[in-house]
Amino acid sequence: MRLLFIVPVAVFLALVFGYPIGFNLWLTFQSFDLVSMISGVSEFVGLDNITAVLADPNFASAARNTAIFTVASIAIQFVIGMALALFFYNVFPLSKAIRALLVLPWLVPSIVATTAWRFIFKDPSGFANQLLGVVGIPPVHWLTSSDTALVSVIIINIWIGIAFNLVLLHSGLQSVPVDRYEAAQLDGAGYWQRFRHVTLPALGPVIAVLLVLGFVYTLKQFDLIWTLTQGGPGNSSQLLSTWSYTLSFNSNAFGQGAAVADFLFLASAIIIVVYTLVQRKQSNA
Repeated sequence: MRLLFIVPVAVFLALVFGYPIGFNLWLTFQSFDLVSMISGVSEFVGLDNITAVLADPNFASAARNTAIFTVASIAIQFVIGMALALFFYNVFPLSKAIRALLVLPWLVPSIVATTAWRFIFKDPSGFANQLLGVVGIPPVHWLTSSDTALVSVIIINIWIGIAFNLVLLHSGLQSVPVDRYEAAQLDGAGYWQRFRHVTLPALGPVIAVLLVLGFVYTLKQFDLIWTLTQGGPGNSSQLLSTWSYTLSFNSNAFGQGAAVADFLFLASAIIIVVYTLVQRKQSNA
């Protein structure tokens, strides 16, 4: 009888997750282009696609940008989300309404958010440049300069992700027993000591899940970059995700695009495996 419950789930996972991953791995070892897509015939090339990707100078640039984009986004989102969660921990008038407004960026579709930010960062008459003009700072080419394009998309991604961090961390704070804070305060612990020795340990499982989900989501971010800069100018904001798309659909090198996607999948898999092992070790301790 148990198999009757397991089989539908297994079939669903195989079709929705297993097949796309398996097909991408198959593409990695094939010389696959538009002709192959039509004819259904492709040549096995072994590790040629992987070696070609690793030898391409764009790989190092895209990997570096991906690392900067991912680490900066996750770190700043977490810090701001934690600060806001602590701020809203104490209920005050309109606190729920304000918190609901802060969650809106997370609920807005990415294409809508990026379109709005395109107007904000528009050269030279965007809202951001108008604010800079008020204090006498010359306009900044936010999305069209190789010096600021990556920083600009990081800012936007942080803005989108703060709400997710706020929701999870605020929910986690509600589950921390109040008597722990009262006991720590009676022992003479200050605010920072209570945060360090009570709040952070209690939020440990929530923080771990939040960082893992944030890493996987940020690592595969595509639509935000593609809508705003398409990896430009001059590959200054090119990530592994956008480069994979470019190789596949702009350069007609689906095998190399699949190889780049494999690196993203491998990075995500490593993080998830490490998280699982750490959680298992803690639960057995």
